Amino acid sequence: MKKHAYIIKSITVCLALFGLLMVYSSSSIWSEYKFGDPFYFFKHQGLFLLIGLLGMFILSKINYKLYYKKANWIILICFLLLGLVLIPGIGTIRNGSRSWFGIGSFGIQPSEFSKIGLIIFVAKYLANNEKEMSSFKKGALPILIVIFLFFGLIMLEPDFGTGMVIVGSLIGMIFVSNIHLNFFAYAAVTGLSGMAALIIAAPYRVARIISYLNPWSDPLGSGFQIIQSLFAIGPGGLFGHGFGKSIQKHFYLPEPQTDFIFAIISEEFGFMGIIILTTLYLTLFYYVLKVSLISSDLFAKYLAFGLIFGIMLQTVLNISVVIGLLPVTGVTLPFFSYGGSSLLVSLGSIGIILNICKNTK
Repeated sequence: MKKHAYIIKSITVCLALFGLLMVYSSSSIWSEYKFGDPFYFFKHQGLFLLIGLLGMFILSKINYKLYYKKANWIILICFLLLGLVLIPGIGTIRNGSRSWFGIGSFGIQPSEFSKIGLIIFVAKYLANNEKEMSSFKKGALPILIVIFLFFGLIMLEPDFGTGMVIVGSLIGMIFVSNIHLNFFAYAAVTGLSGMAALIIAAPYRVARIISYLNPWSDPLGSGFQIIQSLFAIGPGGLFGHGFGKSIQKHFYLPEPQTDFIFAIISEEFGFMGIIILTTLYLTLFYYVLKVSLISSDLFAKYLAFGLIFGIMLQTVLNISVVIGLLPVTGVTLPFFSYGGSSLLVSLGSIGIILNICKNTK
């Protein structure tokens, strides 16, 4: 398993360092205009990268079985944090969502850390109830109640994108358990109905759906971001304009260092750059999936799969939004988008996976 761990670690470091360079490239114009320092976002992200790499190293040394023993406490802490962030005066509002604990100019998003907490809890539940999962009432229903309780708390912020990633990741874990496939037919109907209700309940989500179907219906409003994103991707061509030579980052694409950083990568490195990037992501997924399959410990199997599936699902959702296949959801690109919480959680997930590699014969 040393080979697997080395490849996983190497790809992760490559993605994180490339992500830091792209945060600088995509944000330098905007940060110099707003803060008088082209390195403002770069320095903040660089600090979180150092903390994240240190955290990845520490977590790679902690036996993953400890999470099995402490899963109930972990999920309880996540639940309390998600409740606390909703209280005015404790949680802070950013981009219309009360989902942050503000610490000076930094912000911590508890819903991001809840991803790992819920994956640990569900991995333990599935490992302990493998036989019961064939029964909906005895197996799937109890864990679904927990999942949707957390989803409800996240939607109170509201943070539809993060909630969707969490639910999708956990449903993926349930899918690979001993559950009957007809469950997913009912789950799909229920999920689509719930999503439709949530979209209709919020006018800004309806606007996003309309702009997704026809961004040119409101090119200076709800359709502006996706139009500018496509203007960045299209001219990239085969090899792109070159590092730092994006045109769209000059105040055309709003805050390009966040959810739409993939568009700047496409513009500067072209189709070949995207091929290399997606190859790195797919290779990472492949080797972690092998670790999950090789492990003889059910908890380790579900934990490794849940962590990497969450990263890959988030990657697919982000890229799909940027290229116009899905409506805007606010989902970040793992290892790349500016944001400390997302980066720490992605690197922390890899740290746990590396320990599973270490303890798998």
